[in-house]
Amino acid sequence: MKRTAKAHWEGTVKDGKGNLTTQSEILSQTNYSFRTRFVGDETGTNPEELLAAAHAGCFTMAVSFGLTEKGLVPNALDTEAIVSMDNAGITGVHLSITGQVDGITADEFESITKGAEQNCLISKVLRIPISSEATLIST
Repeated sequence: MKRTAKAHWEGTVKDGKGNLTTQSEILSQTNYSFRTRFVGDETGTNPEELLAAAHAGCFTMAVSFGLTEKGLVPNALDTEAIVSMDNAGITGVHLSITGQVDGITADEFESITKGAEQNCLISKVLRIPISSEATLIST
């Protein structure tokens, strides 16, 4: 299985603008720019927000998987992912989950969430090698 997304950019890093489109087209030419990334006064997204959304979704599904393995069905799971940054880059992600699950103790729920924290695919991908391919089109 492969999933794809496309990014388009025009202009300088501070004055330019781009758009993002995902394979499913849930994001379709969605605006992103320096302003949406660092200023926040323009409608659009940014890579760190998308990372937070991906991590929150992956982690929540991993918690659901852990509960399902124990024969439990969550009534509701709600996660907030906070991606922290400084001038050097991303410094961490904090995942905060609230769950409504019958038949489980708080300690058991925390144990399952700690396993999901380490083993969801996005958590794992943040620790793997990265490669790239570049094509330059002359104008």
